[in-house]
Amino acid sequence: MERQKALLALEDGRVFPGWSCGAPGEHWGEVVFNTSMTGYQEVLTDPSYKGQIVTMTYPLIGNYGVNEEDFESFHPRVEGFAVKELCPFPSSWRSRASLGDFLKKNGIVAIEGLDTRALTKHIRSAGAMRGVLSSLDLNPGSLVEKARSSPSMVGADWVQTVTCPRPHLWGEDKIPGSGPKTWEWGRGQNADLSRGRQFRVVAIDFGMKHNIARHLAARGCEVRVVPAGTPAEEILAAEPQGVILSNGPGDPAAVPYAIEAIRGLLGRKPIFGICLGHQLLGLALGGKTYKLKFGHRGANQPVKNLKSGRVEITTQNHGFCVDADTLPAGEVEVTHINLNDRSLEGMRHRRLPVFSVQYHPEASAGPHDSAYLFDDFISLMEQHSKECGAGGLRAKGPSGA
Repeated sequence: MERQKALLALEDGRVFPGWSCGAPGEHWGEVVFNTSMTGYQEVLTDPSYKGQIVTMTYPLIGNYGVNEEDFESFHPRVEGFAVKELCPFPSSWRSRASLGDFLKKNGIVAIEGLDTRALTKHIRSAGAMRGVLSSLDLNPGSLVEKARSSPSMVGADWVQTVTCPRPHLWGEDKIPGSGPKTWEWGRGQNADLSRGRQFRVVAIDFGMKHNIARHLAARGCEVRVVPAGTPAEEILAAEPQGVILSNGPGDPAAVPYAIEAIRGLLGRKPIFGICLGHQLLGLALGGKTYKLKFGHRGANQPVKNLKSGRVEITTQNHGFCVDADTLPAGEVEVTHINLNDRSLEGMRHRRLPVFSVQYHPEASAGPHDSAYLFDDFISLMEQHSKECGAGGLRAKGPSGA
């Protein structure tokens, strides 16, 4: 069978040739790299990668195939996928299909055989940039011009392309948008898990990974997932014990409706922000965000917990960051820092029941060093419920953050 050529062209004029290993087509996006050795299924289905062409730095991808149990959303979200070598014959008892067949079935344009090491070094030097991946147009000059004319990640609201269409209980729907239109606590497949504590948690879906909800459900929480544009009043009307600000794609400064909603929740309910949720929380608290040169993406990012002194190996996927120097002095405490570039990785409010981290404590795929943060959220909800019941709101930050 004759192989189809493909090209990945960057806006600065650099072009990388290879072979098509996914669906035929042409897609543009921000070209980034991920340093994980495993977890390509989770990467492909992570909504935070919407708008991006992802390069895997590990040379052999696809060796254990694909199975639906490891998906982080209902379908792939990346704009394109680039690998050094795609394994055509996976070996795993859990595999249901090869990665190549999965890419073709889901319309993901992909390229193999290109020099992923050279591409990664180029992005590290020049920064993440716009690109076009094509198996149709093989003219380098044409593709470079298309890359230069494509939209920038800065200022783009990608959240609306990945958020859920309606409020729902985690586990009640297999297909987004299906099921009953009304919602009540005590329903859904995870209702049995909530017996005992019965914490009611609202998760604002900016592009939430499934494993965030799984962690909460496993700790006795019933999780209501709501669209990104849900106002604070509607969230408060559901009377949750806590609110999760999920991960998601794009520029946090381009999501003003979410920032406004978060401001309406501050001091009213315990809040735990993750990734984009952390950035949006920083903006709601009065801070600013900026774009990193090439971002943090992978399951091997070192982060130091400043309170415990412990170093955690974390899973990350973000291109923007909260500027710690712009946060309100005396009100917000930095709790975690990145050991590679000293950027802000975690914070908490000194007075309000609010904390967040830039990385992914739910991992999937990745190390489990930071799963304690979900336990801290449970403790914060318990503490807040007791103090509110006693007539006072003197909530403190979580024990581990």
